[in-house]
This record gives sequence, C-alpha cells and structure tokens, in this order.
Amino acid sequence: MSRAVMRHGTSAVCVLLIILTCVSCATLRGAPGALPDIEPGQRPSLDTDEAGLWMLMDRVETSLRTSGGLVTDPGLTTYVRGVVCQLAGSYCPDIRVYVIQTPHFNATMAPNGAIAVWTGLILRTQNEAQLAYILGHELGHYLRRHSVQMWRDVRSTSDLLVLFNVLAAAAGVGYAGNLGQLIALGSLYAFSRDNEREADDVGFELMVKAGYDPHEAPKIWEALIKERDAAKDPAPFIFFATHPPTEERIATLRKLAQEAAAQGGPAVVGKDRFVAATRPLRATFLRDELRQREFARSQIVLDHLIDTGVGLGELYFFQGELHRLRAEPGDEAKAITAYQRALEAGDAPIETHRALGLLYAKAGDKQKARLALQRYLRGRPDAEDRAMIQRYLQQLD
Repeated sequence: MSRAVMRHGTSAVCVLLIILTCVSCATLRGAPGALPDIEPGQRPSLDTDEAGLWMLMDRVETSLRTSGGLVTDPGLTTYVRGVVCQLAGSYCPDIRVYVIQTPHFNATMAPNGAIAVWTGLILRTQNEAQLAYILGHELGHYLRRHSVQMWRDVRSTSDLLVLFNVLAAAAGVGYAGNLGQLIALGSLYAFSRDNEREADDVGFELMVKAGYDPHEAPKIWEALIKERDAAKDPAPFIFFATHPPTEERIATLRKLAQEAAAQGGPAVVGKDRFVAATRPLRATFLRDELRQREFARSQIVLDHLIDTGVGLGELYFFQGELHRLRAEPGDEAKAITAYQRALEAGDAPIETHRALGLLYAKAGDKQKARLALQRYLRGRPDAEDRAMIQRYLQQLD
C-alpha cells in the first residue's frame, strides 16, 4: 500500500475520530437528563437533530469504505467483527467493522454503528481479552450515545465555527488538513471524565458478560503508559487525546477485575485465537511501526511482543531492523546480534540473511558477508534486488 493511500485513509479516520470525541460535558447513566441507551435496530427519526448526525456519519463511512486505507485481509476483519459481536449481542447486525492500516493506537465508533480499529492498536494488543476491553469501551460510547451529546452540547457553545469546519471536513467539503493538523484539532475536545468512566464501566460489563478475563483490562493501559514514558519527548497518542490515561483509571479497573474474579465464571484470555488471526499481518504492522522512527516507543512494543514468545525469529529480525535504522553508536553490533538471534530462533524471514550480509560487509568481514548474501539469494531466487546483491558479491570477490 502506498504512503499516499495510507495518508488518505488515515485522514478520513482522523476526521471520524474528531467527530466522535467532541464532547464537552456528560450525563451519567440514570441521571436526570441522561439519554436512554440506543436500542437494537434503532435509527433516529428523520425530523430529529440526531438523524442529521447519522446522515453525516453515513457520508463519512462511505468515504472511509472507499479510501484505500482499509486492511484487505478478510480474515482479520472477520475476526475483529466476531469479537465485536460477542460483546454486542443483539446489536451485532447494526455494526460495521473497519480495520484501518495505520501504525497509531486508536479505535473509534460512530453513532451510526461504524467501528474503526487501527492496526497500531492490534499490534499493541496481546490477546483477545485485551482487544475485547477496548472494543467494549467503544461500544459503551455507542450504546450511551455520547456523540449525540456532543452534537447537542458543542452546537450551543462559542466553538460553533470550529465544529462547522470539522463537520465540513467529514462531509468532504472545505477543511482538508493532514494527520498532524487533524490530531491538533481533535485535541481541542475530548470525552469528559464522566463519559470515560461510563464507557469504561459499560465496556467492562460487556467484557465480563462475554466471559473474558477481567484482569486483562488494565494491562493495555499499563503498556501504553510505559510506551509513552519511554519516549524522551513524548508526543501524545491520538488515543490519549480522547481517552486520558490516569492512575485512577488503572486502579479502578484492577479493583473491578478483582471483584469480577471473585464472582467466579469463565475467564477467557484468547491468546491463541488472537495470534492466529493477527500473526499473518504482524510483519506488515511492524514495518509501519518502524517507519515512524519513534524508536523508544517501538522498542517497548517489541519488548512486549517478545515476552509473548510467539514468532521470535520474526521479532528479533525487527529488533535488528530497529537498531539498523536508529544507527546510534553501537547499534550496528546490536543489529548483528539481533539478526543472529533471529536465525537461531528458526523462523526468521529470509531478509535476515541480506541484512546480516550487508552489515558484515560494512564491518569488513568479507567471508561472513559472502555466505550470508549467498544464503539470501538461495532462499529468494526471484528477489527483486537480486542484481544488486550479485554486484555486492562480485565486489566482495
């Protein structure tokens, strides 16, 4: 997929994110003035302001569907939809699932039932239970109609002009900012603490009801905060702009997990199912991750993946790629070590030999370089860079 296509698809989803997260206040479930939960199969009457929001989001969804930024692998989308339906129950027929190829961690759900899951989130999730918690949280915003509250609240504020520009972007007219501009604009608004608590509660309830291990819910926040703190100059996650990570949130989820576990019942983690659905695309997601050149964060991602013990050859190859691309003092030696570990693991991609050969050649070890490059060509006889590698071999000779 070209970067231009990815940027186009990412921008469309960012607009969707902004629409969903422009909430200035919230009404807790059951409190005076709270909106009732949306009902299965419900669509607002055409004479309501909510219908206008739905029509707008229908147009955004149409644009998203044809943007070119969607993951085309049907297996992954089917898997994610299966998890959504496990959580949503009778709401499943009302929901459309889109997996967006972009390395950022995020998921959003529109009031019309469209849910977008970004591949950066999938890369950072270790099992189905963790994915279920995030999806359940987004379903909580949908069921509680938080974006409808935004639609009504923000229109009555002095920020109406900003809202108009955002909505015009979603409708495909006027504002057409890049990813950075859209993130900055989206950070002007965020779900309130009450919205977040409510979505957490609903999402957790859905997760436990579906039989998932509740102890996995706080782990995703712990990993994200660790990744954020690892960066020397941490720019905020898009997800953090609208889902602020707090110690209170983690502590609450831990407490809820302990209480739920004390009730007994199933505690599905779903690691094997998650790996089976995501592993075929993991290398693509890791390449997208490294292209960001946020190496401190990417290292945390790799550390968590390596801890799972799944596909270590592939993971150590990307560990070597991280060192090679970062190119700090001592990184060439670290890259060689990582590539060697990848080969020892037994499931390393064939490109590992090429990477090793080029580094050996740079270090002046012609014999090792020659052997590694020859192994690469034997393993990939139709390699597009075959002519170039053969020239390297001639120079080594």
